Amino acid sequence: MAKLHLKTREEFAQLSLHEKNEYLQGIAQQVAHLRGDEFTPLSKDGLSRVRRFYSRRSFADLKLADFGEEEPLRKSLTVLAEAIRAEEVAKIVEHEVVRPPRALVRPPPIDDAQLAFFVPTVHDAPIKDDMNLMDIAPFALSKTTGEGVIRYELKDSVITIEGGAEVGLATAYDYDIVINMISHLAEQTRQYRIDDSKGLRPSLPPRTYRPAASEILKFCRRELGGKQYEDLERALDRLQATRIKITNLSSDKAKTRRRETEAFPLIGRYKVMSRTSADRIDQVEIDIPDWVYEGVVKPDGKPSILTLNPDYFLITRPIAKFLYRLARKAAGQTEARYGMTELHKRSGSKLPKHKFRQAIKEIVDAAVPLPDYDLSIIEGEREPVLRMVNRSSDKSTVHGSGAA
Repeated sequence: MAKLHLKTREEFAQLSLHEKNEYLQGIAQQVAHLRGDEFTPLSKDGLSRVRRFYSRRSFADLKLADFGEEEPLRKSLTVLAEAIRAEEVAKIVEHEVVRPPRALVRPPPIDDAQLAFFVPTVHDAPIKDDMNLMDIAPFALSKTTGEGVIRYELKDSVITIEGGAEVGLATAYDYDIVINMISHLAEQTRQYRIDDSKGLRPSLPPRTYRPAASEILKFCRRELGGKQYEDLERALDRLQATRIKITNLSSDKAKTRRRETEAFPLIGRYKVMSRTSADRIDQVEIDIPDWVYEGVVKPDGKPSILTLNPDYFLITRPIAKFLYRLARKAAGQTEARYGMTELHKRSGSKLPKHKFRQAIKEIVDAAVPLPDYDLSIIEGEREPVLRMVNRSSDKSTVHGSGAA
């Protein structure tokens, strides 16, 4: 945030109570403007706290008494004292200014009405029952590239997600491309089975996906501006570099533990087949990884594919995307409950627990709710619990795990 130019403590002290309050409201308005927020005046208690803080002496102020009026060091300490105060006052005003809830869902693109003409039904797939990638966040909960490693220690498995050294972890928005790939494969598999049932002897769906960049962006309900094409290529880099390692823990009849480990990338090799005259990514080729292909085309039994609401792509906050996926998997057509500790663990969020709970509360209190599910925070035995209920259901059965 840009630096605020504030009155000195002495100048502030000369103001009347009304003038002080008016001055502080002006500072709060500047803070809201710099953040791009709608201004909400400070409350009476908020003004009182800022006034006290503004008048408080800093350590540099206390040292001024040790020096004469003309000593050079006194002047330096005076400048230091005011700099410290200005920075601290700016922080406390920023804290006191109420931030309006951030939108959970963005407006659809202008040409979004064309979507239904060529996009198959949106699907997501945990693929194998023992992997359950919808029970966790297989991506960084940030809007830009994620750093480091995410490790989930669950009851029956340990899941590690690691990004590339240069490009970092895939983000929640990058993962939209994986959903696009799975949806394309699911649609081709559906058509294959229809043709097979008619005795037409069709070929199995290919293991390579060749979409146009514009098709991916349309599917993910994004604008078709130049920046979107640049972001798409970077997203493919992160997806190809992000690897998931799952160690499943199980017990045999002798009750001995055995470990089964599998590692796989979110997408396989990709290649930019062509570019536009403006050097934007145009046609791409993506190798569908085995964990997707085997789960959708050659599953052991019924394929593990869940239909998502198309408005999932309009969700603006990564944590909200994680919550929707978790609700879709755990609550389904009924409801599920998760204690905040378990929820924090499954999200992979780097936020401290108290800030994570605040983020969840903001999502629960948002004016526009998540697609399909109503969220509420209820009291648990040991801690608050997030309750996720499908709006179309009137059942009360609880299917979730991890409730406090």
